[in-house]
Amino acid sequence: MGAYLAESLIRDIPDFPQPGIIFKDITPVLQHPAAFREAVEAMMVNVRKSGADVLVGIESRGFIFGTPIAYELGLPFVVTRKQGKLPYDRISINYDLEYGSNTVEMHRDAILPGQKAYIVDDLLATGGTASASIQLVEGLGGHVVGFGCLIELSFLGGRNNLKGISIDSLIAF
Repeated sequence: MGAYLAESLIRDIPDFPQPGIIFKDITPVLQHPAAFREAVEAMMVNVRKSGADVLVGIESRGFIFGTPIAYELGLPFVVTRKQGKLPYDRISINYDLEYGSNTVEMHRDAILPGQKAYIVDDLLATGGTASASIQLVEGLGGHVVGFGCLIELSFLGGRNNLKGISIDSLIAF
């Protein structure tokens, strides 16, 4: 982790989506082309080093960072989506997050057995969504070679739920 322009642009939104949560709003980063470019390029370095065959983006902000990385590196882009959003044959995982529970899904043909997958999201909090995405990849016979995010809320201990996975976060709070 280093000093990134994005860090100065991330704003705190108290009590969103519920009381007691401080939401880290990345929209100012997306509205600042130089900060967004810097973040994508830094994340891309980590994906390239991982030797990934495929890039997985977690709904929805993982799509924002993942698609330009996949495009630039010439990698297939796979989506992990919330329940009921994918139209084709899919696998599902239920998981807990810092303020509730959820289900994520992936198309059954998204990952081929033996493929090396790198997973991207905007934020690592408790690690619930990332862990569920790892389980989806592994459930299809893939191997997760890394997880990358813009922001890590280190005080929530999400790394502890991703043991054995290389984690690349650009900014830690």
